[in-house]
Amino acid sequence: MSQESGVDERMEQTKAVIQLLDSWGVNAEDRTLLLGLPKEIKSRHLDQFRKSTPLPDDAKVNEHVAHLIGIYDALRTSYPTNEGMAAIWLKKANKKFDDRAPLMTMIEGGLMGLMTVRAHLDCTFAWYWAEQSMKK
Repeated sequence: MSQESGVDERMEQTKAVIQLLDSWGVNAEDRTLLLGLPKEIKSRHLDQFRKSTPLPDDAKVNEHVAHLIGIYDALRTSYPTNEGMAAIWLKKANKKFDDRAPLMTMIEGGLMGLMTVRAHLDCTFAWYWAEQSMKK
């Protein structure tokens, strides 16, 4: 794979993740947290990712993006005929998250919050995560 095609793929992924955060109604400040962006990237810089710049090729950012996509896929499976339900589910208090909305669990909990919400939605990921935890 050429370097240019890798950048193109990252740009496509960036646009897809920005669109999914749009569909969830996530504000700019919370986006920086959900994406695991470095502290020097402020919410006012997010427009660059929407237009022409891929997200940083950073291990933390890549891991956050992978979980966001996993959550999106799981929500799409849970609500196949109504995409709007994903945003509703993410913003509604849930007993599984100490009566907090899953979106707040993801924002406040960082990587662990993303993984917790993903494990709740995706049993395959939950099994994988449990197996990895037992190996440690």
